[in-house]
Amino acid sequence: MIRSSRSSYVLAVVALGGGIAAAQPPHPPAPVPHTAAVPNAALKLPFKDDARIEFVAAVNKAEWAKLTAFWNEATEEATDPVGGKVARRVVRIKVPLGLSKAPDVPPENPMTVAKWALGKRLYYDKVLSANGKVACATCHDPKKGFTDQLPVSLGINDEKGGINAPTVVNSAYHKFQFWDGRATSLEDQSQGPVGNPKEMFAGGGDAWEGAVKRLRQSPEYVKQFEQVFGHAPTRDAAAKAIAAYERTVLVGNSVYDRAEAAMKKRVADDDAEEAKLKPADFAKVLKQAFAAMDTNALKSLGLDPDRDVAKADAVGAKLASGRALFFGKARCSNCHVGDNFTDLTFHNLGAGAKDGVLPEAEYARFAALPTGHKDPAMIGGQKTPGLRGLLDTAPYLHDGSEKTLEGVIDFYDRGGNVNEFLDPKMRDTEAEAKIARAWASGQKISLPEGAIKTRDGSPVIPFKLNLTGDEKADLVLFLKALQGDPVDPTVADPGWFPKK
Repeated sequence: MIRSSRSSYVLAVVALGGGIAAAQPPHPPAPVPHTAAVPNAALKLPFKDDARIEFVAAVNKAEWAKLTAFWNEATEEATDPVGGKVARRVVRIKVPLGLSKAPDVPPENPMTVAKWALGKRLYYDKVLSANGKVACATCHDPKKGFTDQLPVSLGINDEKGGINAPTVVNSAYHKFQFWDGRATSLEDQSQGPVGNPKEMFAGGGDAWEGAVKRLRQSPEYVKQFEQVFGHAPTRDAAAKAIAAYERTVLVGNSVYDRAEAAMKKRVADDDAEEAKLKPADFAKVLKQAFAAMDTNALKSLGLDPDRDVAKADAVGAKLASGRALFFGKARCSNCHVGDNFTDLTFHNLGAGAKDGVLPEAEYARFAALPTGHKDPAMIGGQKTPGLRGLLDTAPYLHDGSEKTLEGVIDFYDRGGNVNEFLDPKMRDTEAEAKIARAWASGQKISLPEGAIKTRDGSPVIPFKLNLTGDEKADLVLFLKALQGDPVDPTVADPGWFPKK
């Protein structure tokens, strides 16, 4: 067979005495498009060497209990598509306690070790930015809770963004990405910053075409992309690789998760009918944390591992009080629900509103919705963030306007910032209806302090929680109990990569 190269062609002609007049030099291979490409299976890693990654969540109790670490390597027997059984490496990710199911993985982007390693390398490499000075990790730093801990981020050429960098932690579970939800997957999200003139793009030409060109100038990157995707670097492949890495940025096993597990065990052991968390459940896991010298869990609650063991019962009672407030009087669970304490949708809290007016620049979800699908109920709607790892992600809210958890609680206590589009869950709708009826009947009733009228004359009255100082303190303590373990070093250490 004549190889597709110029030198092979010449050798073939010489060997045949030059007697094949019809022979022509082979055409050079067509350039690989920068957006996406069709794979060449011959370039990819052999099936037996292409280790897959699978998530194992606690719902699979037996398998989950067997795993001793976050990153667990093993060997499995698999059927090679070309035939025959092979021994193949597999990595099983132990999903942290509290996350009841594994992250969804798009069928077109299956998880493999080689893809994960490529994505991790891209995440920390500044090659995707036009000036070579900004990486994904610049604004989403593992040392800072996968944020930058700034009110708004600084991007290319120190350009100041207009929004607080959301954490990557547990973003694998989010239905929407970015505060306004303009991306519907991690694969979508990972493409945004490269073309953003305030993040990675310096202008001039196509941002991703330039980024792909820089990747193709690296023989190492070309080899990795070929082994994973079967072609040279492309935008599609880079997005998939980064998303595969980000899907493993997981946090759980918080004091609250442990107390829930302790409660369930107690209920099962006692054959109790009511599965309800008690102060004793919190106290039990705190005492276990003291015995194990679990510095991370204890210090998140302001407890000294050496001196505060006697406080376990008292702190357990305060945590139970904070939990009751969270799911009751403080109304946090109106929006913060589920394993990650988010309803995965959008709400106008009034952050960014001033003197009762919400600027058009703060229309958020409404602005992000496509034409033909604009929903006025979404004006000012920002994505409900999850509540795990909060101690690492200050300042808070989409504009970074609250520096502390105490400040966030005060913000909610007053009903947010009033504006005519304030979310109904932030409003005293009963009082609004009462006043509207009175106005309709001709009664002259003044609005309470802090309330406004909409453009059509309807009342907007923020719902004030009227929390006491002790209640606020207990609520903040409960939020700290959602902190969880740090992201595993296999993920959070930029220098760690699996052995080949």
